[in-house]
Amino acid sequence: MPRRIPELHKAAIFDVDGTLLDSVDLHALAWHEAMVKFGHDAGFEQVRGQIGKGGDKLIPYFLSEDAQRDHGKEMEEWRGKRFKTEYLPLVRPFSAVPDLLRRVRHGGLRIAVASSAKKDELEKYLDIAGIAGLIDVTTCSDDVEESKPASDIFEAVLKKLGLEGPDAVAIGDTPFDAEGAGKAKIATIGVLCGGFTEDSLRQAGCVQVYPGPAALLACFGDSLLAK
Repeated sequence: MPRRIPELHKAAIFDVDGTLLDSVDLHALAWHEAMVKFGHDAGFEQVRGQIGKGGDKLIPYFLSEDAQRDHGKEMEEWRGKRFKTEYLPLVRPFSAVPDLLRRVRHGGLRIAVASSAKKDELEKYLDIAGIAGLIDVTTCSDDVEESKPASDIFEAVLKKLGLEGPDAVAIGDTPFDAEGAGKAKIATIGVLCGGFTEDSLRQAGCVQVYPGPAALLACFGDSLLAK
């Protein structure tokens, strides 16, 4: 059977934390503080390197199965409250985020969000970024069994959009975004504003890499979003 070649991409699927919002360090702080509070020796940089995963993937990276059973859920709940009270008010969007999404929409693509955040957090993020009215479809960790780098969240987005993987482009800041999207046969554009290196993003499967949303907007015509 011949390989299917899409005429043009039909949708852009955006990650949020570290891609549209400058929030990675704040999430890492909340997780680091939670680890310390519950007696785990996990440094800030170690934790930061795992941001982009949902709690279902991040916690097992640091906690044994016994520790997860004993206080994993309590620790995740403490982290969530800590982030909302102390750090959520500090989250800001990267420059040109609404302009980029408007350009995507003007190019005829539908816009989706695939985030490892919880549903209530995601709704706040879209308001902070000023893009709630520009999104056609949202998915979050509450919608799937496994978070990134599993493909669940991307497959859920595709189902909501009624599209196949090659019809869409993912935009994310972590190797976990690229790995999950790749498993769903979605090409990924990487952005460096979340703190991961270009090499790590390309090794995970990113086809193109830009410094951030503003650079992607400036180079829109040469990006996968215009093809």
